[in-house]
Amino acid sequence: MTPDDEPHGPAPPSRPGASIFTIEGRAAPGLFVVGWLASLLGLGIVLVGAFAGSSLFLYFLGPTFLTVGLVAGAGNQSIERRVRGEAYAGPSPYLVFAAAVAAVYAVGSVVGLGLHLLVGPTTLPDYVVRLIGVSLQAAVFIGIVRLTVVDSQALSWREMGWRRPDISASRDLAYGGLLALPVIGLTSIVAAALVQVFQAVPEAPLPPTGVAAGLVIQLLAGAIIAPVAEETVFRGFAISAWQRTVGTRGAIVRASLLFALAHVLNVSADNAGQAVGLIVVGFATRLPVAVALGWLFVARRSIWAPLGLHIAFNAILLIIGELAVTVAR
Repeated sequence: MTPDDEPHGPAPPSRPGASIFTIEGRAAPGLFVVGWLASLLGLGIVLVGAFAGSSLFLYFLGPTFLTVGLVAGAGNQSIERRVRGEAYAGPSPYLVFAAAVAAVYAVGSVVGLGLHLLVGPTTLPDYVVRLIGVSLQAAVFIGIVRLTVVDSQALSWREMGWRRPDISASRDLAYGGLLALPVIGLTSIVAAALVQVFQAVPEAPLPPTGVAAGLVIQLLAGAIIAPVAEETVFRGFAISAWQRTVGTRGAIVRASLLFALAHVLNVSADNAGQAVGLIVVGFATRLPVAVALGWLFVARRSIWAPLGLHIAFNAILLIIGELAVTVAR
């Protein structure tokens, strides 16, 4: 056997950075290192905070380091994909969503402390506090997409379906809004069946207030601000990115699952069984509207159509909730 005939070891990586834990061949080794170190440090601090009962570690320091690490990782991922000439040269929607969640906790802890010091713990009505929370989350979500996706030139706002409001956008809004009642009907059927099985009823993210001012503010928060942010992340960004890598059907499925997951992250329960029931019911009841929103975005290639459905869907449910409280009095 000649030297050329002898068996060789494993073939070297066929592209730069194919090995996960090495900087060899990386196009942006600095971002890669910062991303991993800050993310691991942030996760460690969060775990320490959870076990030690430290709000500072759990809600501020840990999420702050996680945000830095995940944003750096998103930047590294964009550069690596651009160097390799991939169809989508931007960060994974999973990574961007994780960075947004971490940033919401980090920024929210600072804003919450500031409000506590300025106005006290009981001065503001609950619905005003919820408006502040929804607005902060929306600003952070859109800001993270701007930083990691638009500024990296992975996708433009127009490529994510955002175009200038015009007559066509108004038609898309109305078209989406008309689908709200059928989607609510399907969601109600799914919810009724699952509640019977699991005996668990998830708490509404924006519970009825029983006052007119509360309804107006909750409509602003839940039917305007939240839909704009969520459509930007889960349809405009996530579907546009995944369409370039896994195709349209895969993009809708992944974005729908991520959307449903995002709505059960803060589930709280008295025991594990109740938690499982709440998660299953909350997750599954979001899927019909999530799939409809994804289909609308792809079919109309405009953010305005799913935004119309999302606005009408949330507004109808909020109004029904307020009417139910009023009638029960």
